[in-house]
Amino acid sequence: MLTITQRAGRKEWTALAVLMLPVLLVAVDNTVLSFALPAISLDFNTSGTTLLWIIDIYPLVLAGLLVAMGSLGDRFGRRRMLMIGAAGFAALSAVAAFSPSAELLVAARAGLGIFGSMLMPATLSLIRNIFDDRGQRRLAIAIWAAGFSAGAALGPLLGGFLLEHFHWGSVFLLAVPVLVLMLALTPAFVPESRDPSPGGVDVVSIVLSIATMLPVVYAIKNLANDGGLPATAASAAVGLAAGWLFTRRQLSRTNPMLDVRLFAVRPFTGAVLVNLLAIFSLVGFLYFVSQHLQLVLGLGPLEAGLVLLPGLAVTIAAGLLAVPLVRRIQPHLVVSGALLLSAAAYWMVASSEDGLAGWLMLAFVVLGAGVGASETLSNDLILSSVPAAKSGAASAVSETAYEVGSVFGTALLGSILVASYRDNVELPPGLDPGQAAAAGETLGGAINTAAGLPARSSDALLDSAFRAFDSGVSITAGIAAVLMVAAAWLAFRTLRGVQA
Repeated sequence: MLTITQRAGRKEWTALAVLMLPVLLVAVDNTVLSFALPAISLDFNTSGTTLLWIIDIYPLVLAGLLVAMGSLGDRFGRRRMLMIGAAGFAALSAVAAFSPSAELLVAARAGLGIFGSMLMPATLSLIRNIFDDRGQRRLAIAIWAAGFSAGAALGPLLGGFLLEHFHWGSVFLLAVPVLVLMLALTPAFVPESRDPSPGGVDVVSIVLSIATMLPVVYAIKNLANDGGLPATAASAAVGLAAGWLFTRRQLSRTNPMLDVRLFAVRPFTGAVLVNLLAIFSLVGFLYFVSQHLQLVLGLGPLEAGLVLLPGLAVTIAAGLLAVPLVRRIQPHLVVSGALLLSAAAYWMVASSEDGLAGWLMLAFVVLGAGVGASETLSNDLILSSVPAAKSGAASAVSETAYEVGSVFGTALLGSILVASYRDNVELPPGLDPGQAAAAGETLGGAINTAAGLPARSSDALLDSAFRAFDSGVSITAGIAAVLMVAAAWLAFRTLRGVQA
């Protein structure tokens, strides 16, 4: 029987505009935090591990809850979950803004992860249900993905202005007016949607999904941070055991929370991995380039944001251009080519000896072209492979890949950078134990320590710290370039045969 799809009109596109508000917010929050790291590091004089926790705790908690929240949205209403998430996210953004210590900031970021897990699957699954026509849905997803890039473009500029005029906590307050506006507009413009035959709430599956993701992601992070092998192995074992039980339970149920059989479909699994690796490349790049521009080159936050602005604009354009491009070129060629661009960008950084701002700007333009195209197409392939009624769970898989990619980008590449810095920095004689520990841990700690030293010792410490940091950047970028080449090969193999 021929199925007639209904094309979206003005009401549906207005709903998409409203849904872009939380998307922009999350992207601004992620980017602006990267640019605030130097100020946070200097203010709290944090260790490298604590600095990574400030970044990683949000995606760690969020990744653990996404599948559960996506499934609950399918059952209780995606719009309802979106509004609960928005209200909680706004409240905890204010808590993060006024955190008096690094530890409280980590706790606030954990809370943001809980409510953030309600936001992003809801936006993507609502788009899947609002837009029935495949062509219109692909364009809507491209706009959704471009919203991340637009937010990332606004983040450095807005954050740069705030960081130059106000305390770093002001960057978190950006979330409050955006979410208040969204809460006011959503009931009027965004239709509620849910699974028409959801079955009962599977509490056991929800617990198992959390018990799978949290320990596995923690194990990855702990291993990357040179954590103890017993703790890493135990955490991974718990996560894998819970994952096995979760899979068995889903296969035995007539109406599973997540249809794990989808992972037997090569294009679906390939699209999920592409999504993960594309975000890995973006977040990992931003982690070290923001510090290099501000701490090594001495640029202000706003100047650093302007350096990356062209690349973020290209990310938006590439995502939108990917939609008509796959009508002429097979998707597996477009996606694998996009990932090779990301590899080329990292190689540009790895091969640079001085890391000038103009060269980093060009590298980020190349990276942005790759990330924009690969993100749009991978999200479309993930959503198109499931019925609309199950879009919340599929969106959660997509967002889980996104957040795990964020964890990898900062935990793996960031930890390699920290380890390389520790191994290569040379401390001048005469430092007390506290000064030596701070200067030997992070570049921000070295800058703080150097400010209280005599001129000769200060210059020697700064010179050594800058060289150690940039050496670590070269090693990290080289490893990332190799990983992106492997990702391009993976996309070529798994997405081959997929039709636009």
